[in-house]
Amino acid sequence: MPTPPENRELSPYTGWTRAHWEAAADRLLLDVRPFASPGRGLVDLPGPRPSWSGPRSDGLEGWARTFLLAALRVAGAHGEDPHGHLDRYAEGIAAGTAQPGREDRESWPAMAGTRQAIVESASIALGLRLTRPWLWDRLDDRTRRRTADWLLPALGPSPVDNNWWLFGLTVAGFLQDAGIETDRAAATIDRSLARIEDWYLGDGWYSDGDNRAFDHYNAWALHFYPVLHAHLSGDKDLLDRYGPRLRAHLDTYVHLFDANGAPLPYGRSLIYRFAAAAAPWLGALTGHTPLAPGATRRLASGALRYFLDRGATDERGLLGLGWHGPYPPLVQEYSGPGSPYWASKGFLGLLLPAGHPAWTDPEEPLPAERADTVLPVAPAGLLVQTTAADGLVRLHNHGSNHVHSAPGAEDDPGYARQAYSTRTGPSTGTAVADNHFALLVDGRATTRGPAVPVGTGPDRAASVHHPLPGVRVLSATLVHGRAELRAHLVLGAPEGTPVRQTGWAVTPDDPHAQPPAPTQLPPAQAQRHPVRAQLHPVHGYRPEAAELPTGETLQGPGGRALALHGTTRGPASLFVALASLTAEPDPAPVSDLANVRVTGPHTLTVTWWNGATARLDLAAVSATAAPSVGSHEGPGPTSRTGPAT
Repeated sequence: MPTPPENRELSPYTGWTRAHWEAAADRLLLDVRPFASPGRGLVDLPGPRPSWSGPRSDGLEGWARTFLLAALRVAGAHGEDPHGHLDRYAEGIAAGTAQPGREDRESWPAMAGTRQAIVESASIALGLRLTRPWLWDRLDDRTRRRTADWLLPALGPSPVDNNWWLFGLTVAGFLQDAGIETDRAAATIDRSLARIEDWYLGDGWYSDGDNRAFDHYNAWALHFYPVLHAHLSGDKDLLDRYGPRLRAHLDTYVHLFDANGAPLPYGRSLIYRFAAAAAPWLGALTGHTPLAPGATRRLASGALRYFLDRGATDERGLLGLGWHGPYPPLVQEYSGPGSPYWASKGFLGLLLPAGHPAWTDPEEPLPAERADTVLPVAPAGLLVQTTAADGLVRLHNHGSNHVHSAPGAEDDPGYARQAYSTRTGPSTGTAVADNHFALLVDGRATTRGPAVPVGTGPDRAASVHHPLPGVRVLSATLVHGRAELRAHLVLGAPEGTPVRQTGWAVTPDDPHAQPPAPTQLPPAQAQRHPVRAQLHPVHGYRPEAAELPTGETLQGPGGRALALHGTTRGPASLFVALASLTAEPDPAPVSDLANVRVTGPHTLTVTWWNGATARLDLAAVSATAAPSVGSHEGPGPTSRTGPAT
């Protein structure tokens, strides 16, 4: 189907309007139709392998997640449905719920035997809630009863102790609205919200369970479901509780989007791609957002275009298992061919009326385009660094861990790296780990394991990890503009132990790292420059940097990272390096950006290129584990740029 013409007056950054979003939704929905079962009860999408839940669960997943997209599309159009999307899904509901659990071409798996069905029940219930006048209310009584019977098991306690509690909440919200098992539904809502309360750490950040996993699930699950439920229920008390938390989260989250539209690739389930736009849209929908309406659309349209312009859909129009195109190392075992359609959440903005300022105001620049920013996220032990000259976003990780991380265990590349950016790695598999400090034992690099945060400050974050029994590494990152100072104090390692610090995994010839054609860009982004990584030894390392292959990353093949090497001396060894990642033309060496003086066994001072100074005492960091570390004096990048617009 034809793409609407760009509107560069209304949308100077992306060219996209509401019409483009509606067309994109219709195109995605039309392109999955050939893969529906004859009775339309399942959507069996092709893929390289099934998920660990099996093909029948995958068929339900393909059905449920595309149904949510259809629901957002039709509800946003107040029931207008020229392509007949809801009629097809109404047929599918009847076919799928006729005999649940039966091994045939149409039946939905029962939750008792397929745990993944609980996840998909949330998309189905939310879709039914959004389209109730045009779908649920028009189903016959028998189909409604069967559908309710299929949904009811989701009201039990969650079998997985993380964001899964919110699937029951979402099912309960629909059943309450429909007048089905309302007391039981209310109890599920209360129980689910009470459980996630245990994981709320403040400043808008939840841990996804009892672990310290901080990732996009904060936005597209832990905020998405409670706030949307409160909004749809008209529950002012709930919205007064969860709405300000969403706003607080967005204060940070909106800084994680590159000027080219890319959300930061870190954590798991990155195949959900533009689902990252769901929380910013939700902020506009509920009024709990720091973004101006035009900036919200600029962020969301930038994210959607970023992926659709870079091969997220294949020649059949199907979303694949990857970031740009297919990329198997990115895919968790729980994901199957239908999993990428959780990206449907990114279309939440269609619920906003066509006359809402988010659709009618001119686009405004993103935070990453307006000013250099350094933003500490104390609850998560994260540090956000953005530069306006190139629109790049970097995230320094001193506190987010995979749920299964443990000392000595294999690292998850989505959580264990010291830093992530919108235009690099991470490396995966057996390749050299990028942005990683390791001891080398018999030539093999130690893993990071769980990083325990020991403080953040206006320009820094710090953590401790245990790469070997009896060995501690205190690590700190200080940033200013595009410059990074990376310091590590190794305690308890044997004399002469080799160490290695790697830098950013850059893919110089990646066809996806830059926009497809300058003529499609606004003037501010029309000049394109490659991403360049720098790594300079300051203390403890040998003077020369090596270049190591990091293999294919989600940005493309041929990745390479710089590396520094050194050896421990005595019971406490300090290692310091300067690093930089930039797309500026002809960047100065990072060594020109800072004068670093090591003033003691574990202390140093930094004078940045513009006269700003900073001091770091890693022993004090270790001793106090204070919520704020060190000091920051003098002019420099703001720790906040004021309210995001």
